[in-house]
Amino acid sequence: MVNGHRMRRCRYHGTAKVHLQHVLTAIAINIQRLSEQDPETSSYRPRPPTAFQQYLQQHRLPRPLWWHQGK
Repeated sequence: MVNGHRMRRCRYHGTAKVHLQHVLTAIAINIQRLSEQDPETSSYRPRPPTAFQQYLQQHRLPRPLWWHQGK
């Protein structure tokens, strides 16, 4: 991070601003790493639904959108 993103010195003064700079830099680094990753060789696999999620689905009970896992 020091060489590639100039993290030896912070641009801002103050703990809150320095923390924000570090968080935003980490987000940028993660985006860069994800963009360089080949999707065909990725080891990412979606998790199977939990027993509770299967129960809700079988009984047609409503559930929050974030439980749909990409649907």
